[in-house]
Amino acid sequence: MPAGFPYTDLREFVDLLERTGDLARVRSTVDPYLELTEIVQRVIARSGPALLFERPSVGQMPLLINAFGTERRMAAALGVVRLDEIGERIARLLKPELPAGWSGLRDALGKLGELRGVPPKKVRTAPCQEVVYQGAEVDLYRLPAVHSWPDDGGAFLNFGLTHTRHPETGQRNLGMYRLQRFDARTVGMHWQIHKDSTAHHAVAERRGERLPVAIAFSPDPVITYAAQAPLPPDVDEYLFAGFIRRERVELVDCRTVPLQVPAGAHVVLEGWLEPGERAPEGPFGDHTGFYTPVEPFPVLHVECMTMQRDPIYQTVVCGPPPQEDVWLGKATERIFLPLLRMVVPDLLDLDFPAAGVFHNCLIVSIDKRFPKHAQKVMHAIWGTMMLSLTKLIVVVDEDCDVHDYAEVAWRAFGNVDYDHDLLLTQGPVDHLDHASYQQFWGGKAGIDATRKLPSEGYTRSGGWPDIARMSPEVVARVDRRWSEYGL
Repeated sequence: MPAGFPYTDLREFVDLLERTGDLARVRSTVDPYLELTEIVQRVIARSGPALLFERPSVGQMPLLINAFGTERRMAAALGVVRLDEIGERIARLLKPELPAGWSGLRDALGKLGELRGVPPKKVRTAPCQEVVYQGAEVDLYRLPAVHSWPDDGGAFLNFGLTHTRHPETGQRNLGMYRLQRFDARTVGMHWQIHKDSTAHHAVAERRGERLPVAIAFSPDPVITYAAQAPLPPDVDEYLFAGFIRRERVELVDCRTVPLQVPAGAHVVLEGWLEPGERAPEGPFGDHTGFYTPVEPFPVLHVECMTMQRDPIYQTVVCGPPPQEDVWLGKATERIFLPLLRMVVPDLLDLDFPAAGVFHNCLIVSIDKRFPKHAQKVMHAIWGTMMLSLTKLIVVVDEDCDVHDYAEVAWRAFGNVDYDHDLLLTQGPVDHLDHASYQQFWGGKAGIDATRKLPSEGYTRSGGWPDIARMSPEVVARVDRRWSEYGL
């Protein structure tokens, strides 16, 4: 265990939350069909605790949810007090090189891992294989899968970490995708078109081969975070998890497929995708807050199910924001800012509003230096990996706090002539975006809410006006005398 890291695995993290008053145990029987979601929604609305449902009416293990549901719990999961700490640590280690571009980012992250000696390591035995079911013994109804919303197509396994390998290069991918339980031994794999596992499956199908898949539930929370972090395709998620924890992640060989999974996971599913096989998946009330439609997706045939003797099943509810996953996204926002600035050096700060579900809106601040600087930054963002899916970019000046939405709105509403400062374009959009008139691509907008320069065509007399601000001397005087005013 690394010095100072507050827990070793999910079970110790649960104990930590309980000691700090951040966990509530629900000992009453609760139905994962709709009832559990309604309870969770009420708790999230008041920024309430993590919930451990000890007696779900379906399944054979307790269910943990809302474990990452506040900024404090998300930071605790990553072993820090502030979410910015990991990004600051990355920035310190990268200096003075600060390599540019995504190839530089890949090399830099690799270097960080080497500096800390944190590549994953293989172990021969693991807690996740204390109990093994194979063939007809496999029963996915042992898991308390949640049917979240009335029109969902069934119960979904929302927090499984999906492992695949590229059939030709052997490159591992770890991702997080929703999984619809079809029956006791099959699940639908909702692999969106832009995801790496989709590319692995496409290569396997071209070769006429089955694709092995392993899905791990309830590992160390750092691994859960790393599974959904927007890393470049050739950066190993387990290397990144090891960097965060400052220790190597232990992996164990699966029993029936040529893949490795976290040794400390609580449940693991192993199986194969047959080439060409698809089944209707959905509808599903997704993180956008809207139902996604029924579409054909690959089917995983589970041949082996392993678990700890007393497993905990961790999951999450998707639905209208904000939900628990807001804080996973906020962690990414803060951790990846220094890395994103390697690609777009103009960025000073950024914010993904929760209501924009992390691809519909991005607010960025810049130190504006030349005409159309804001538009340059917009295009750079749209050209950067998964940020290419961003639909709306709002650019503000360096003196605007991007996390203060009232201030951002004031700038965006007051600093914009929509005949000159609105950039409209087209490009890829998220697979789940329902507003685009066709799937996978649609319209995008950039709003330049910065001060305008004469060289940008702003020719009004007096130039761009200054903001009405109180003098610092008066602010300091009132601070000193505040108690005298009796207010």
